[in-house]
Amino acid sequence: MFCGIVAGEVPAFVVGSTPECVAFLDTRPVFKGHTLVVPRAHLVVLSDLPASGLSGYFGFVQAVDRAVQTALEAGGSFVALNNRVSQSVPHLHTHVVPRTKGDGLRGFFWPRTKYATDDEARDYAKRIGAAL
Repeated sequence: MFCGIVAGEVPAFVVGSTPECVAFLDTRPVFKGHTLVVPRAHLVVLSDLPASGLSGYFGFVQAVDRAVQTALEAGGSFVALNNRVSQSVPHLHTHVVPRTKGDGLRGFFWPRTKYATDDEARDYAKRIGAAL
């Protein structure tokens, strides 16, 4: 699925990209603006990422984190990566979740929400992309 998004064959609300990575909205966000960052190369877990790719990948994760917080005026963020266990798609991906004080997120319990419309999702993608 993520390889299809990277290739442009599967629709996604892309917020930005680099030659090595693509960032797009999670379709089942914990909170609106929840963004996934994936490497363009098909890698399953973090240990598959060559050391030479770490700065490009996590540098982009850092930029997306900054953009999410800025664009959405978030009080902070939750950045997470699962390796195999709880990894719903077998492709390396990092979650960047906007946070606000009192948002109800506790530990690793991730309640999910939905965008009301594709236009709303597009608006979130556009705002984060502009800040990126």
